[in-house]
Amino acid sequence: MQELDNDRLVWMFTQMLRIREFEERVKRTFEEHPGVIRGHTHLADGAEASIVGSLATLQPGDQLMATYRCHGYPVALGTETKAIMAEIYGRKDGLCGGYGGSMHLVDPSRGFMGTSGIVGQGIPQATGLGWAAQLRSRSHSPQVVLAFFGDGASKQGAFHESLNLASLWKLPVVYVMENNNYNVSTRSEQEDANAAAGEPLSVKAAAYSMPGVTVDGGDPVAVYEVVGAAADRARAGEGPTLVESKVYRLSAHGNIIAPPGVPLHYPEHEAITTFGNREEYEAALRGDPVPRFRARLVEQGVLEADRADRITEEVRAEMDAAVQYALDSPFPEAETAARYDYVYA
Repeated sequence: MQELDNDRLVWMFTQMLRIREFEERVKRTFEEHPGVIRGHTHLADGAEASIVGSLATLQPGDQLMATYRCHGYPVALGTETKAIMAEIYGRKDGLCGGYGGSMHLVDPSRGFMGTSGIVGQGIPQATGLGWAAQLRSRSHSPQVVLAFFGDGASKQGAFHESLNLASLWKLPVVYVMENNNYNVSTRSEQEDANAAAGEPLSVKAAAYSMPGVTVDGGDPVAVYEVVGAAADRARAGEGPTLVESKVYRLSAHGNIIAPPGVPLHYPEHEAITTFGNREEYEAALRGDPVPRFRARLVEQGVLEADRADRITEEVRAEMDAAVQYALDSPFPEAETAARYDYVYA
């Protein structure tokens, strides 16, 4: 694991800001351009530090799988934001030709091997990628796979089967559980025995004889150090690690879908609408990881405030251009929907 120099720290801030501004444009689309986005979207605002801190550990050839809350990963990996936004808008110039939409992004050229709308599906797929990486390591440099999923997915059978096999075979996988405190509108302690007992969810690793670590997912440097240590361990052939990255999503679970399937705006957060706890949500806003990391870099002399402002202006211009590009992009031709490329059984 390489030490983070000032340039890398500024890169981390920039990627966190790019993810936040991208997600803000997605959210605003429902009100500024009604009907452009069809179906559900799920935003990662609040998880930027966890995403960027984790991805900063990647080396050439490494791969990852993510959940349906997936926009931030390809943004940080360098995928064109124009192509991602066009995909979310269902347009021909999108990352997947307009056929994947918000929940099904993929960019194998950058090691981003896909996402899924099914809770927990990416965990066994990432485990399979880990097995393939282990086989390739016989003749190539060791590779690592990052498996991202939410705390709710740790109640799926696929989670337990995957961790058991990965530990047994010492697969080079780092399982990153992004615990955002809520499973749609249910709090974690209402449906997770460990959370109800006041335990960190990383204790689940003990059942499969692998290390389990909990980290502040709002601190990209702390995430980098924890995930980096786990990646080094995996790369050395010592097997998988479970990392619980504690974040707080700042938007509701997803946008409203009104009968008979009309996508509408984002409602208020479930802390307010379901539990009536506005103070919890406002406390989360006060701990927002993006301005928090900016202030930290400025205070430490890593980043000048004027430069941070310039970066912000550049990022906002990039995301405005991504929205306009997506709006201008045509829809895919109807006849191409039946092509073999897009049909799966």
